[in-house]
Amino acid sequence: MRNFFVTYKNPLTVFIVILILGGAFAYSKMQTSLFPEITFPKIKVIADAGQQPVDKMMITVTRPLENAIKQVPDLETIRSTTSRGSCELSAFLNWDANVDISQQRIESKINEIRNDLPQGVQITVQKMNPSILPVIGYSLESQERSPIAMKLLAMYTIKPFLSQVAGVSEVRVIGGKTKEYWLELDVQKMNRLGITPNFTSTALSNANFIQSNGYLSDYRLMYLTVTDASVRTKEQLENVVISNNSKRIVLLKDIAKVEIQEAKEYVKINANGHEGLLLAIIKQPDANLIDVSEQMEQKVKALQNLLPKDVTIKPYYVQANFVQNTIKSVTDCLWIGLLLAIVVAIVFLRSVKASSVILFTIPVTLALTLIVLYAIGQTLNIMTLGAIAAAIGLIIDDAIVVVEQIHRTHEEHPEEPSLALVQKAIRYLFPAMVGSSLSTIVIFLPFMLMSGVAGAYFKVMTNSMIITLACSFFVTWLLLPVIYLLFSKRNGKRIKVHEVKKQKWVEFFIKKPYISFLIIAALIVAAILIFPNLQTGFLPQMDEGSIVLDYTSPPGTSLEETDRMLRQVEQIIVHHPDVQAYSRRTGTQMGFFITEPNTGDYLIELKKNRNKTTDEVIDDIRQQIESTQPALRVDFGQVIGDMLGDLMTSVQPIEIKIFGNDQNTLQQLSAQVADIAENVQGTADVFNGITIAGPSINVIPNAINLQQYGITPVNLQYQLQTALEGNIVGSVFDKNEMSNIRMVYPGNRTLTLNEIKNLQVFLPNGQLQPIGSLVDVHVMPGTAEIQRQDMQSMGVVTARLENRDLGSTVQDIQQQVAAKVHLPPGYTIEYGGDYASQQQSFNELLLILISGALLVFGVILFLFKDYLIALAILLIATLGAAGSFLGLYITGTELNVGSYTGIIMIVGIVGENAIFTFLQFREQWLQTGNVTGAVIYSISTRLRPKLMTALGAIIALMPIALGIGTGAQMHQPLAIAVIGGFIVAMPLLLIVLPTFIRLIYKRNNTV
Repeated sequence: MRNFFVTYKNPLTVFIVILILGGAFAYSKMQTSLFPEITFPKIKVIADAGQQPVDKMMITVTRPLENAIKQVPDLETIRSTTSRGSCELSAFLNWDANVDISQQRIESKINEIRNDLPQGVQITVQKMNPSILPVIGYSLESQERSPIAMKLLAMYTIKPFLSQVAGVSEVRVIGGKTKEYWLELDVQKMNRLGITPNFTSTALSNANFIQSNGYLSDYRLMYLTVTDASVRTKEQLENVVISNNSKRIVLLKDIAKVEIQEAKEYVKINANGHEGLLLAIIKQPDANLIDVSEQMEQKVKALQNLLPKDVTIKPYYVQANFVQNTIKSVTDCLWIGLLLAIVVAIVFLRSVKASSVILFTIPVTLALTLIVLYAIGQTLNIMTLGAIAAAIGLIIDDAIVVVEQIHRTHEEHPEEPSLALVQKAIRYLFPAMVGSSLSTIVIFLPFMLMSGVAGAYFKVMTNSMIITLACSFFVTWLLLPVIYLLFSKRNGKRIKVHEVKKQKWVEFFIKKPYISFLIIAALIVAAILIFPNLQTGFLPQMDEGSIVLDYTSPPGTSLEETDRMLRQVEQIIVHHPDVQAYSRRTGTQMGFFITEPNTGDYLIELKKNRNKTTDEVIDDIRQQIESTQPALRVDFGQVIGDMLGDLMTSVQPIEIKIFGNDQNTLQQLSAQVADIAENVQGTADVFNGITIAGPSINVIPNAINLQQYGITPVNLQYQLQTALEGNIVGSVFDKNEMSNIRMVYPGNRTLTLNEIKNLQVFLPNGQLQPIGSLVDVHVMPGTAEIQRQDMQSMGVVTARLENRDLGSTVQDIQQQVAAKVHLPPGYTIEYGGDYASQQQSFNELLLILISGALLVFGVILFLFKDYLIALAILLIATLGAAGSFLGLYITGTELNVGSYTGIIMIVGIVGENAIFTFLQFREQWLQTGNVTGAVIYSISTRLRPKLMTALGAIIALMPIALGIGTGAQMHQPLAIAVIGGFIVAMPLLLIVLPTFIRLIYKRNNTV
């Protein structure tokens, strides 16, 4: 239709307004999160079997569970860690598996073998995703209240109140003490009365219960009859009848002292130097993090009015702060880059109208993009916003090309009205617009081949870029001309006839082809020399402003001694000028793990305005801890990085797996490899993977002697437990909770090894007998945890990185391990962690690069139907990658998944620009028949838009490339790669491409 834009100007104007309003609506409704909501194909199983020895745990629990889980479809790998009394299994599934169904299958398989497992084994199955980890943390402190009172307040006042916030899945209370009623038995009185602990336990269970008797019908009413013999107070418990032998009645208070005590728990919580409780807020998977945080902040303010004056609640971690800062930084970078690019357009076009059209077109494109993202259920996260920010240069490119062509047409034909000029310019550009848009879109299609966590996140980014570019094409094709007409006056001032100024330097270069070949040779040599020397990594790292410090004290260290060591660590933390707040967990951790009493973690929040990066603060704290607490093993990370590590195979980027059969040999090899890794430059927090459980005391009953005294091994164990940990013999219905009744011997908390050997046990007749004649007592050293992968034992050595890239560090480790470690027959070494993920991603990205380049070649071939031209443009497009290598090398930026994505983008961008140049050449050549003149004309004509698009795109990406703002580091490598490619693309497009076109068409004319 010749007058399409004139005929449909008003409807399209209304459509533009609707798009802007719709984009604003979509922006207001879209959820905000740090990363896209992705379900990781990992399911964790934790089994707790009391205090079983490691070897027995392996045979009776771990191995049957492994065999059961191995039968589940879509399973790729299964890893297990077996420690004393517990085991942890991680099932890694295919990325296309339905995790919810797989979880049900695993639970079903476990239920099938449950009768074969030891009695009393508790099994928890958890689907691993980011939503299982806290998004907000509060510390609850009081100088006046007991730990029991604080926990009761947290459980029955604060938790229900905060749980009312929409989107909250769980309010987890960590720390505090649980209330218990302790019965401290008087052994001598019991001996004189002939009462045993078993008899006392039976008497309590017979006197403390509530049971239904059945229904009673009387005169049209039905009554439930209940026998309520439950104990509700301490006084009632003291007066429970234990014995009545017709001579006297023995009450519980006659043979035991009843006290309210704190339950024995091997957990300590510390917040900012004070013992207290922690409240961890877990959000629902689909909840908006920002909304949850804002509502929670308001709810906590309301809670302050309900709490006693001596109780304070303070946040120690708010993930939304980092997310908001990150989203704001990326958005700011986007708008700053856009405004700078508009300045470039004004300088080159020297037209306020043309520049205003570009300025107005970009928000329309962004509005349409947001509408589409909202419609498909995407969130505003660092990947979708990063995609828009990375594509802003291409959006500007599309707008500049069309506006410049309209502007040029206006300059060349000033006597014609704008209505006719717009139609003429769009008709002329349309084939190239389709081809150029396709060349940048198809380059992202092969990303569907990418797998793993990198694929999960970067596919969201590339899909968002495809949507953005498709929206950009639609807007520049149909709506930008209407915007141009809206800015045009009916009787505007006449413009002088503008002839294209021929660029004489073009003729100089195209008539000396060797210059182009020298440029190509130089770029190839540069790529060959630089590529092997590039630093390499996996995923781009961000400076989160928060630190996770995992620690482990020596095996068998008591909770009290571990706490003493950590108090000194806290002096280091609080005196660091960049630390704002911290919390500490001992005997428990933030994630879903097996945790011993000598292990735990810190969550350290740094000040927003600080002089050092998070990595520099980590280095400072690490050095001080290693010098003052050498016995403490520490491991540093950042919160979100550790979260992703928990959801993948390894938290640490370096993981060396040694496979074999003998545990002692594996431990020796692991220690040897760890020593090598520790001496390699760039490693930190090296751990040999040997986790020793504390020493144990084995009490072995003498069956013959026990039989002589009429004691069974079960009864003996019951009395030993009463003397140490105590036995639960009932519960008291105490207000809103059931408090356990624990029966113990005097001094159970301070019992020593010698006192155990001299302990006296009750015979069936109530008499006492020294335990030494009934059992043998042995002190056993601690045993190491057993780690397995796919049913095979392994040792795992892990390490962090310190001021060095992943690739070169692992290569040095590989070389030294190969030279110094001699593996016995049947033993192998594999390198896992981020390095394995990096190698897999790089192989996939190479395939994506090749596939994308071939797709660009196919688009150009279909557009121009010329093999030689298509090959020439493909060569130039791929040579643009050399510029990306140069950019990465000069700036010291790693080649990782982000920068690799930028390199792939450059192929499409260079191909897109080459299409417009060749289209201009072919049109001019068909009119004049002069190859050299047509080449010079095409470059002279396209010089201004090329410089505008290159400078516009470079300046638009510059804020991200400089890493300005929180979270900008995520897309910094991509931006640097694209900028480097753009810079090198200029001589390729302005010198090499015209030379190739002239050579090809001169040859054709000769033929």
